[in-house]
Amino acid sequence: MDADFYVYSGLFLSALVAATLLPAQSELVLAALLSAGSQPVWMLIAVATAGNTLGSVVNWALGRYCNHLQDRKWFPIKGEVLQKAERWYHKYGRWSLLLSWTPIIGDPLTLIAGVLREPFPSFLIIVAFAKLARYLFIAGITLQLI
Repeated sequence: MDADFYVYSGLFLSALVAATLLPAQSELVLAALLSAGSQPVWMLIAVATAGNTLGSVVNWALGRYCNHLQDRKWFPIKGEVLQKAERWYHKYGRWSLLLSWTPIIGDPLTLIAGVLREPFPSFLIIVAFAKLARYLFIAGITLQLI
């Protein structure tokens, strides 16, 4: 296989895993690849953004699945409280997804968006924008330093 395939696959997977609730970093992988200068900058940013966005979609889907469990006795949030939180979220919280790129809080925000039934199209647009902005920033800093 072509070496570029492995480079892009590795970047995509590191970005995907980094966006899930698993502890991982993709910024260093992107910075290293940008520093190597072997691939087009736009392609590296696009692959990292796609992988990281897909990882957030996994979190959103897990959150949506959690809704099927809310009738269980052991479910930590009762239906009335969840409905109140959902109403509040749709009024004020949607834009918190602009922080989906941040360490520690970003991944749980995308899971919560699924639990609170954020519509997929708006979720995808806001999260993809946030992830792209982060990788553009990282690329800008990295390219200035090399």
